[in-house]
Amino acid sequence: MACVDMGSNAIRFLAAEFSDETEYVTLAAERSPVRLGHSVFLSGVLDARAMDAAVEAMVGFGRQMKELDVEHYRAVATSAVREAKNGDEFVKRIKKEAGLKLEAISGSEEARLVHTAVAIRIPLGNRKWLLVDLGGGSVEVSLVDQAGSYWSESHTMGSVRLLEELTEAGADPGRFHRLLAEYISVLKVPAMADGQPLAGYIATGGNIEALAKLAGFPDEVGVTHLPVETLRSVIEQLARLSFRQRVDDLGLRNDRADVILPAAMVYERLAELCSAEEILVPHVGVKEGVLYDLVDQLVSQQDHEDRREREVLQGAVAVGRKYLFDEAHARHVAMLATSLFDQTKSLHGLSDEDRKILQASALLHDVGQFVSYKGHHKHSLYLISNSELPTFSQKEMQMVANVARYHRKAHPAEHHVSFTALSEAERERVTKLA
Repeated sequence: MACVDMGSNAIRFLAAEFSDETEYVTLAAERSPVRLGHSVFLSGVLDARAMDAAVEAMVGFGRQMKELDVEHYRAVATSAVREAKNGDEFVKRIKKEAGLKLEAISGSEEARLVHTAVAIRIPLGNRKWLLVDLGGGSVEVSLVDQAGSYWSESHTMGSVRLLEELTEAGADPGRFHRLLAEYISVLKVPAMADGQPLAGYIATGGNIEALAKLAGFPDEVGVTHLPVETLRSVIEQLARLSFRQRVDDLGLRNDRADVILPAAMVYERLAELCSAEEILVPHVGVKEGVLYDLVDQLVSQQDHEDRREREVLQGAVAVGRKYLFDEAHARHVAMLATSLFDQTKSLHGLSDEDRKILQASALLHDVGQFVSYKGHHKHSLYLISNSELPTFSQKEMQMVANVARYHRKAHPAEHHVSFTALSEAERERVTKLA
């Protein structure tokens, strides 16, 4: 099987042959340095040159899959593609020219996949860990244990995005470092405000692996324990060097040398917030998570579906707690709604995916009361639309938000902008679920 991780700074391909659910032999591993995020974070669109390069890379990956007789694959794209105004057109182009289905996944799904890989590499147990996956466009911050995520949030502080937003200061290493520190200082993790001690701090991504290597740790497949004080020393070294010096003196790739300082400072800021003394680097990420998830789905379909349902439940409850919802009431409404769905399946003809949407909507239908009880169904629409849940696409989140919006007062109507933004088929599904 194989996977593609199309990030904001590069596209990664991994093909592997599994001997059991967690052990595999790598058949092919490639990294194509296509920086899709450069234009998106400046203009909101993918530029033609980057798209051409990405298509060329995907055609090559598709060819390798055929040569390796790959039977199952999943290709995912993260913040650059999901934020681009022309992202949907680009996904269609990949399908047409490379013959591969590409999914633009949410930050929450990205965090779920990373957790899947990390939980196999590190025994997390029942204690809470801070899990940080930093990419080019965003940083996914989660509180997790072995079973899943308690809380997850996506911040627009990826390494490429930070570089582009502060690019005018880039020529002066010292000034860039000062501005970057000020910019990152606003990063908060509200879920850590309860004061409960964490089991540890885990970080994933190419930048943290490169930082560990700069700190003198071997580039290995085990778990690296990187002291935060050592990370600070590396940051001081990077801040003194120009881009060219980082390439020539430290041996960094061009597309790593410019983004590694922003990434390092985000990792350091999060270490400060959770009072961590060391960072665990498991040397796995999205692509490994995709492979493990595929294997899990193939080996035990029912267990996989049950696990996905639990992840949806956990994710929705985490969002609800953020907005101080009445958890007992929400769970009761969700239980009744899904029970009615199951009992009337022969009448409505909806799918298991629709049941998942109904469950999430029922759990979150009252979160708008966080803003005001008056018109809270409309506030719920807005809050849910701007939230993320594991396994849900952006379009599915819009459906969840609409179903929650119609739990009281008006029925779905053509003059409701959020409703008419859906396709005709989606509007029909929302009407039935609401």
